[in-house]
Amino acid sequence: MKRIAVLGSTGSIGTQALEIINARDGMKAVGLAVGSNWQEAVVQARGSGAGAIAVSDPESARAAADAFPGTVLSGEAAARDLIAATEPDLVLNGIVGAAGLGPTIAALSAGIDVALANKESLVIGGELVMELSRAKGGRLLPVDSEHSALFQLLDGEDAVERIVLTASGGPFRGMKDLGGITVEQALDHPTWAMGGRITIDSATLMNKGFEMIEANHLFGLDYERIEVVVHPQSIVHSLVDLCDGATLAHLGYPDMRVPIAFALSWPVRIPVPVERLDLAKVGSLDFEAPDPETFRCLDLARRAGDAGGISPCVLNAADEVAVGAFLFEKIRFEQIPDVVERTLDDVGSGPARDFRELFAVDEAARERSEELVEGFRKE
Repeated sequence: MKRIAVLGSTGSIGTQALEIINARDGMKAVGLAVGSNWQEAVVQARGSGAGAIAVSDPESARAAADAFPGTVLSGEAAARDLIAATEPDLVLNGIVGAAGLGPTIAALSAGIDVALANKESLVIGGELVMELSRAKGGRLLPVDSEHSALFQLLDGEDAVERIVLTASGGPFRGMKDLGGITVEQALDHPTWAMGGRITIDSATLMNKGFEMIEANHLFGLDYERIEVVVHPQSIVHSLVDLCDGATLAHLGYPDMRVPIAFALSWPVRIPVPVERLDLAKVGSLDFEAPDPETFRCLDLARRAGDAGGISPCVLNAADEVAVGAFLFEKIRFEQIPDVVERTLDDVGSGPARDFRELFAVDEAARERSEELVEGFRKE
């Protein structure tokens, strides 16, 4: 029986993970972690048999404790405490944002494998996280569709020349003028149904930049060997070029249950009730180069990744603040990369010596980004 803690259980990744876990005799959810949605977490715990819930919002945690007979953990460290309390075999980290880094550190420090959907764990602290994984033996199993595809394609391959991440291009593919874009338009993703921040990051192509940084850490390839191609159908999830001229591709209809199930069940595969690919029905697959002049976030991410150290941490913090400001209509869509670039310039770069330093850098970058947002509001 594989015992699994699901962090971010009420989000898109978490709810789909629980569907898969609850349908398998060999898996059991032992703990769930949420931010404030305690009502749904209680329903999920009762349905899955999980004996513990972590709720980071204290008021919501008190309400959960009144409604749930099992263990309820509260506060900023609740997700980390849940890992220690339940001692799972696997942690699925579906927490959104920088808040997911702490639980990844906690799981890997205990030698526990992590099914990682929280990209910030590697964007913010990739160098240190990978060192921790190697030192303690906890493995990182990617949940992102692109990295799951690469994880499978690269298994046993030692003659890799290049990897290619595919991007849908988002709702504004082909546009040259990003002025006047509304929040509603930016949240209307043509392929995937996701949360607010990741949907906006997909629209700016920052999400693909984050994925380049993740791939660099997960697969040990420098940025010259990591490319991005726009593929609007989202059928090809990633490609690998080999030294003999062969290219391997991972294909399938866009459905996150596939990479989630692979991470939960690894090293074996389990049946997943998804539609099987019919290429004749798809008809054609289109590919084009990204437009870095219009979608500047992609190059900003590559710049931060190349610099390494604290720079990706600054990148993520600035983007999180800028996207939040756009969602609350404090800045315009086209100002998101302006906030990120100026924060990268102002906060600076340098080595990432330990996690404590990264958390301090994250705070400083957020403060500077918020100042920049206020400046844009006054223009």
